[in-house]
Amino acid sequence: MKKLFYILLMIAFVASCAQEGTIKKVSPEQMGMNSKKLAQIDREVALAIEEGNIPGAVVSVVRGDKIVFLKAYGNKQVYPDTIPMTPETMFDMASCSKCIGTTLSFMQLIEDGRVRLTDEVDMYIPGYKPWVDPETGEKVDITVQDVMTHTSGIAPYIATASYLERFGEDSPDSLIWHIANEVKRNFRPKTGYMYSCLNFVTVQNILQNITGMKLEDYAEQNVFGKLGLKHTCYEPKKRHPELMPLVAPTEVQEDGNCLLGEVHDPLARLANSGNSGNAGVFTNAEDASVICAAIMNGGAVNGRRILSPAAVEAMATVPSDNDEWIGRALGWDNRSSAAGLRGDLTSRTRTICHTGYTGTSIIMDLDSKTAVIVLAHRVHPKDEGGTGKLRARIANIVAGSIER
Repeated sequence: MKKLFYILLMIAFVASCAQEGTIKKVSPEQMGMNSKKLAQIDREVALAIEEGNIPGAVVSVVRGDKIVFLKAYGNKQVYPDTIPMTPETMFDMASCSKCIGTTLSFMQLIEDGRVRLTDEVDMYIPGYKPWVDPETGEKVDITVQDVMTHTSGIAPYIATASYLERFGEDSPDSLIWHIANEVKRNFRPKTGYMYSCLNFVTVQNILQNITGMKLEDYAEQNVFGKLGLKHTCYEPKKRHPELMPLVAPTEVQEDGNCLLGEVHDPLARLANSGNSGNAGVFTNAEDASVICAAIMNGGAVNGRRILSPAAVEAMATVPSDNDEWIGRALGWDNRSSAAGLRGDLTSRTRTICHTGYTGTSIIMDLDSKTAVIVLAHRVHPKDEGGTGKLRARIANIVAGSIER
């Protein structure tokens, strides 16, 4: 009878995990990792806090479909009052949104046959101008693959102040028109690498034109909702005020208040109304862990599928028709010049990663099925901190803790 009780209890626990969108927490040793080595993460985060690079952080390590390390450090807020960090704290993911929001959503459209990587962008955004050879006048159309791998040649950002003076705030239609018609194309597509937030505003608008839904609605329904996530969304201040007590603030503004529950990125916040392909997702470490577990396990976790194995493989692969040195996969970095956060010990070809300006980062080694999630807000209370060294050192600690 007692054995039956424990079996039923375990079934109920597993069902609860699936329902709530969580994954089980186990000891590192259960997943072939060394807990004493992982404990060295404490030293690195403490040093980053002591040096003033971050006020606090939450670190999660995932192996397979289990969390093997989850810990909060320092403070969630240091201005105007001090509030300790907790593992449940939600962070502005900044450019990691390109991956967990925009890319995961867009890959669903690819596997559903609604768009192809080889399609020209102007099939979905009419008038989207090509690159024009300044010497010969040859025109080369920009493709979906080009914007997803930052090989389009499109300028990295907009001059936000002058844009707002011309078009005003909350002007998403004007923003995509400006990108389509006026923003500079710097080189022939596929021959260079220029990281650009405007590429992912473009991806956002392709998705919206195909689905008839805002990106924020599509992602919350078809990615975050399908995984059962309760603490991942866009625009919590406006759309999910019940989550605001969990949200970490970012930078102090001119009025003396911190941004809270609004995306830090000015293009996303001021021009694109918070619904933006380049930034805007808020999440916590547990939800981010579920997302990583799904990706590392072929697109599904807890019986919840967001992508096919084929779509995950395509997403993680550097396109063969891009110049080899570029090293960008679809949405994610693989081995570009900006991929230093993956450290020295992860797979050189099967690791995908991304950083967020606010201090966040995600690294996934698809060979060992190990993810490292560092959630920090280096821009609080001022945009003065840094997490570059911290990310890579934690990546090395985690990779070095794997014993089987």
